Amino acid sequence: MAEVLTVRDALQLEVFQRTTVHVFAGEDGLDQPVRWVHTGEIPDIHRFLSGQEMLLTAGLGMGHTEAEQRAFIRRLADARAAVLVVELAGRMFGSMPQAVVDEARAVGLPLVGLADEIPFVEASAQVHEVLVETRVSRLIAEEATGQAFMDLLLADEDYVGMVRELARRTGHAVVLEDVAHRMLAYSGSTPAADDLVAGWDTHSRAIHERHHPILTGESSRPQARAGSFSQVVACARTAVILRGESWGWLHLLHGGAQPSSADLRAMERAAAAIAITLLSERESGARAAQRQGALLNRLLLGDISGEKFVSRGLALGQDLRDRELIVVVTAREAGGEPFGDQDLARLLREGRWPAVVGDIGDFDLAVVGLEEGAAALLDALTRHGVRGGVSRVVAPAALPQAVRQGRSAASVAASAPGCELLRFDDLGALRLLVALSEGPELTRYVEDELGALLEHDAHTSNPLLPTLRTFLTCGGNKARAAEALFVQRRTLYHRLDRLREILGLDPADVDNQQRLQLAVRGYDLLRRRTPRHP
Repeated sequence: MAEVLTVRDALQLEVFQRTTVHVFAGEDGLDQPVRWVHTGEIPDIHRFLSGQEMLLTAGLGMGHTEAEQRAFIRRLADARAAVLVVELAGRMFGSMPQAVVDEARAVGLPLVGLADEIPFVEASAQVHEVLVETRVSRLIAEEATGQAFMDLLLADEDYVGMVRELARRTGHAVVLEDVAHRMLAYSGSTPAADDLVAGWDTHSRAIHERHHPILTGESSRPQARAGSFSQVVACARTAVILRGESWGWLHLLHGGAQPSSADLRAMERAAAAIAITLLSERESGARAAQRQGALLNRLLLGDISGEKFVSRGLALGQDLRDRELIVVVTAREAGGEPFGDQDLARLLREGRWPAVVGDIGDFDLAVVGLEEGAAALLDALTRHGVRGGVSRVVAPAALPQAVRQGRSAASVAASAPGCELLRFDDLGALRLLVALSEGPELTRYVEDELGALLEHDAHTSNPLLPTLRTFLTCGGNKARAAEALFVQRRTLYHRLDRLREILGLDPADVDNQQRLQLAVRGYDLLRRRTPRHP
């Protein structure tokens, strides 16, 4: 059943099919709604109308002169009657007076003539029956909509789920933004909506903020009145009110198809439900982070492709489409201070880099969209003292490899004292150690090469591993190593002799230095990984 009964629908009812129906004027108004049906034969019947009524009359109150008839039509138009239906069976008129037709056309009032008498009581009964059925159906639909959002609230669904449900119910794309115009959720993707979302600032700021809206209840439709916006993508929006203040806006991107009143009511229900989910700002932030973390874990597990990841990221308000991508993995430290996933997300947001950010256990990870290369991003991370690693710049299809690259670089950064941010391309041979650290091979190699030394250091107050590390860092140069250790050369010589005895090889030999260097770096990699925070 249609959501509203229009004049055209009413004239299709059985009672009107018993005679010939002729539309004399106001054809453009036949699709306006009929709210009620009224009958009357008095000249001032307009006083009893409140708008959108179908008026049935035999014409007895319309008057005998042209002036009276024109005045009657104007009064009905001013009272916002939906349609005037006149019997032309001879009781008052045998044909529609030309003055009535001319005035109805002038004021845009739909004017209908009936060739025969019909029982007005039956006409009223049939129209009222349809109106009641329509209103009951609307109430049932509203109740179902309200229950659907209530069920989502009871299921502890967040605003992403609310947006998805609204898109499903209306058949239109939906965007949720906060008061800073940041897109937080997007569902119901269509090609037209995708294009609009790609330039969201233009739609949200330039159109909604700089042009006066047309208000419809709680919602509004933007209308460009001047300026460079010759065409506005049709959109209805309603505010999300939290604690008496506007938290953001819910947009219904209906395009060329006008939203029904049911769509607008569903949007208002969704906005209310979203406000409930946001009552705790801390909890809502945690839920958003949980959403992004879950998406990242699916990428890590190989459950989704890079292209699918980009598509899912858009649903969470992060538009990574048509951009080069880079993976940033941080070791929860920046400038010696704690630096978590929310800090990383804030840094990227301030730089206007769209990104999906989450906690992946030992590290925090972000898939970041770039517009003009990675230089500005790397500079921002370095200025904040971020400790971690970054991948190569890749296309979406190569995201799984980029994640591995970023994690490898972050693992090395976490194990290297004093290191802050490492690029994957700067790792060199250390890439092999990172790969080996994922299994038992590196542990075995370190144990084979350094096991005796580690056992010695565990039972003494003067460990020798720091001496070996410094000696190797100085490239086997004894003078530089002694200076770096703040000891005399003969003290260093004595320690090197002890290392030779314990390790069973000469650390001064170049080949031995290479194998010991790998062993020490492997030991650091295994021992100095950032522990998982609670």
